[in-house]
Amino acid sequence: MPTALSLLDLAPISAGQTARDSFQASVALARAAESAGYQRVWYAEHHNMATIASSATSLVIGHVAAHTSSIRLGAGGIMLPNHSPLVIAEQFGTLETLFPGRIDLGLGRAPGSDQVTMRALRRDHSSAESFPQDVQELQGYLSGRSVVPGVQAVPRADQPVPLYILGSSLFGAQLAAQLGLPYAFASHFSPEALHQAVKIYRETFVASEQLAEPYVIAGVNVVAAETHDEAVAQMKSAYRARTRAFITRGSVGQNFTDAEIDAFLASPNGRQLASMTKYTAVGTPDEVRDFLTEFAASCHADELITAHHAQSVEDRIRSITLTGAAMAAPVAA
Repeated sequence: MPTALSLLDLAPISAGQTARDSFQASVALARAAESAGYQRVWYAEHHNMATIASSATSLVIGHVAAHTSSIRLGAGGIMLPNHSPLVIAEQFGTLETLFPGRIDLGLGRAPGSDQVTMRALRRDHSSAESFPQDVQELQGYLSGRSVVPGVQAVPRADQPVPLYILGSSLFGAQLAAQLGLPYAFASHFSPEALHQAVKIYRETFVASEQLAEPYVIAGVNVVAAETHDEAVAQMKSAYRARTRAFITRGSVGQNFTDAEIDAFLASPNGRQLASMTKYTAVGTPDEVRDFLTEFAASCHADELITAHHAQSVEDRIRSITLTGAAMAAPVAA
């Protein structure tokens, strides 16, 4: 069976642009993914990051859902320890009521921010310890079988919003297997434990009401263009911009030349940062298809969620379109 293809929209706010521009781009990307046959688009919860616009994740999902017609939309993910499970159940119950059959809810336990921002979110260091219990509480609200006596989430959609466990370590794999939920691994930025985590998940999976068999989604970076050289140039530009943002942490007035960025990436600290994007498909549509097909087979992924990193919206849309067409096309014998 062909590997399902999906999109992770990082909702970037590019230099010289606004958050409104980012939201308009998210609509355009989702429409392109919908036309190209992608299964879903996910948005991630991040806070206090000047270059990412998806902090109010459920609102972004609702906005894009109103401007698309069929593609599934969801959180990849909501950082549940930042929130009350009841509030998230209310938000996603509302989304599923408005857009039935189109909403996903991926859940992570990281803060999605730094330590100072974590405190501003009213989160303490022990919040993550209750993540398994919070997932089950949320599941109860969404299914109408609340584990908190006398408390129900309103509105509650006719069908429960499907849950996914996100992770980049063995903990998430074990929890997803124990609860019988799909597992999404963040291999697009944290590749080290991918294969071991998937192995543990598949070997220890327990069937549930939501899911009869294990289901794995793996993250992967993509830069597709008409020519190999064009794709490589786009990748270098995007990863240099990412490195600048990492180094400056949004500080005003700091700038680094391409040569300085390349020198940093060649240093020990820079090599560690560069290794985060180990799984990157770059090149022509055929080259990207070959990489993605081999990657999916190597980690036994049922679905790939692709993060397209070209700097311009037009180039990201083109990458999405080319990748979708390449993955859908039959491979010549």
